[in-house]
Amino acid sequence: MKMLVLTACLLSLKQVERAEGLPPSRMALLGMLLGLLMASCFTFCLSHQNPEFALTSPEKSRTKEADRKETTAEEELDSEVLEVFYPTHEWQALRPGQAVPAGSHVRLNLQTGAREVKLQEEDKFRSNLKGLKKGRRLDINTNTYTSQDLKSALAKFKEGAEVESSKEDKARQAKVKRLFRPIEELKKDFEELNVIIETDMQIMVRLINKFNSSSSSLEEKIAALFDLEYYVHQMDNAQDLLSFGGLQVVINGLNSTEPLVKEYAAFVLGAAFSSNPKVQVEAIEGGALQKLLVILATEQPLPAKKKVLFALCSLLRHFPYAQQQFLKLGGLQVLRSLVQAKGTEMLAVRVVTLLYDLVTEKQKFAEEEAELTQETSPEKLQQYRQVPLLPGLREQGWCEIIAHLLALPEHDAREKVLQTLGALLATCRDRYRQDPQLNRTLVSLQAEYQALAALELQDGEDESYFRELLGSINSLLKELR
Repeated sequence: MKMLVLTACLLSLKQVERAEGLPPSRMALLGMLLGLLMASCFTFCLSHQNPEFALTSPEKSRTKEADRKETTAEEELDSEVLEVFYPTHEWQALRPGQAVPAGSHVRLNLQTGAREVKLQEEDKFRSNLKGLKKGRRLDINTNTYTSQDLKSALAKFKEGAEVESSKEDKARQAKVKRLFRPIEELKKDFEELNVIIETDMQIMVRLINKFNSSSSSLEEKIAALFDLEYYVHQMDNAQDLLSFGGLQVVINGLNSTEPLVKEYAAFVLGAAFSSNPKVQVEAIEGGALQKLLVILATEQPLPAKKKVLFALCSLLRHFPYAQQQFLKLGGLQVLRSLVQAKGTEMLAVRVVTLLYDLVTEKQKFAEEEAELTQETSPEKLQQYRQVPLLPGLREQGWCEIIAHLLALPEHDAREKVLQTLGALLATCRDRYRQDPQLNRTLVSLQAEYQALAALELQDGEDESYFRELLGSINSLLKELR
């Protein structure tokens, strides 16, 4: 293209030389055309010069130069193999040119001026370090299992093959065998030392024999009963007591003339009866109920009656047949005499608690009878229907007796009495309304517990003990109006 333009310019010059004989006007026109042609040729030639000689923007030139330098630096960095520094959990000096894995903790030591590096605290248990460059991994030698190893181990596990123990495991097993010996060897050693290892059954047999022996002193008998009570708390041990006749021996101990023997015999029986139907049935058949009622009806020390009442409560709870026998044997009359006796306020609270438990237990099974749930036992429902507890309480005057116990000074005793009054409300409503002393007592207690409840709120206590008692009193007053 350049050659064509130059050739056209030369031809134009030759035409000018040939046209020297033309008139001046024609020569002026030809000169103008020739000037325009020469200017076009000059501009064309300049536009097709090399880039380094062409007219360009200085800013674009600097940008291209910077890009070329960065590209060169990256190529030099890629070609350089950096030395990777592996930090530990202690501070270590970092030399120039060393690369630090990502996430490391780096600081500048102001005393030495050197850079120091260590692992982060959260990476204390991590051993996988990332490489410095993207897409590059550090070669770390880790003890891992290959897929073939895992398949082989799984196959052995499925086949039930046992992996052989290592030397360390065998050494540990040998050490355990040296520290712990078989029970047979221990028994032999103890026999040589005149020490006998006994089971609970053997201990109970020995304690019953000591208690039942005529050669044992009173102290030895009491000690035997005291130790026996500890073992019969367990249901299995209490049932084992039946297997060799030990329960009947303890029941017969209630006939002793020694009050301490009666007291501790009842203590053992109460522990054995608790939530143990099999033992409860054997006790009824063995005459335990009659013996317990006789002790409560006669003159006995207060500690002995306390333990006997404990045994009676354990025998009657959740056992409707025993409750039937209790009513037939005049148990309510015995308890009434016990409550009305002087100096038996502590026993009176226990008696009220027992009556409350029996009443609520019967009401619970009455509700289950109405619902006829699958969990309801027909035999037990039939037995509870045959327990005339509520009519007996009304006939024996327990509506008034329980109401008068509100005069007890202890808050705990009043709480139990209020609960029992509420449970007997359907049976004793008319009796309560005819008792003016009960109404006066309730009004007096209402004023007392209003003040205590206000103090309770003022102190900001979380427990609402007095407020709950006040609520029970208000409910009773409302029902009796």
